[in-house]
Amino acid sequence: MEGINEICRIERPKRVVMEQTIKDGDIDISPKDHPVSHQFSPYTDNGGTVVAIAGKNYAIIASETRLSSGYSIYTRHQSKLFQLTAKTVLGSTGCWCDALTFAKVIETRVKNYLYEHNRPMSTPACAQLMSIMLYYKRFFPYYISNIVAGLDEEGRGVVYSYDPVGHFEQHAYRAGGSSCSLIQPFLDNRVGGKNMVGVTPGTIELSLEDALRMVKDVFVSAGERDIYVGDFVDIRVITADGIQQLNYKLRRD
Repeated sequence: MEGINEICRIERPKRVVMEQTIKDGDIDISPKDHPVSHQFSPYTDNGGTVVAIAGKNYAIIASETRLSSGYSIYTRHQSKLFQLTAKTVLGSTGCWCDALTFAKVIETRVKNYLYEHNRPMSTPACAQLMSIMLYYKRFFPYYISNIVAGLDEEGRGVVYSYDPVGHFEQHAYRAGGSSCSLIQPFLDNRVGGKNMVGVTPGTIELSLEDALRMVKDVFVSAGERDIYVGDFVDIRVITADGIQQLNYKLRRD
């Protein structure tokens, strides 16, 4: 026993000396007594918010123009809206590289449809195509929040929202992106008529002017609470006469 204790007393200092001497500059490359984990994520959240409202003969979709990551602002002039046809606009936020890739693919599919059938793809058809494309990528999904707004074959406004793997629903109004939790309850109350005394949900019909004013107000309010919202709001008003683009200033801090 005395021999074993003597060996332990001799070996321990040697190990300490070894760990202290195995260094490369300021980087300690000595063995660690605990596992060191390394991870890589192919996704990043670049923020962004999209709001859409559908009316009797119009549809409005809007997004802010700030592209950022964390506390860093990459640009203040990047819209998240993509015009697919003369009656359909896509709003996409989240991982910006995924949003760009998805938008390029859907734009190519829509153009091919026009060349093959000699007529533009309808808004419901665009919505169904997007669902198929998202479901196809379900095992490595696009890290984006998508909203489609436009007019259907009868000229009525329609809005579609999606989950990451392609499930979609039609709405009269919808918010998506980083400020969804702030804006959606407001839209539920003021547009959907929910949680209002004496008002039946779903009976409120907004005029184009009122809907446009409300979209501007929700982005101004969201800019006070969400660091990803600011600079400008890009609005597309879709009617039978075409798509009108409007731009309004938001806070820039």
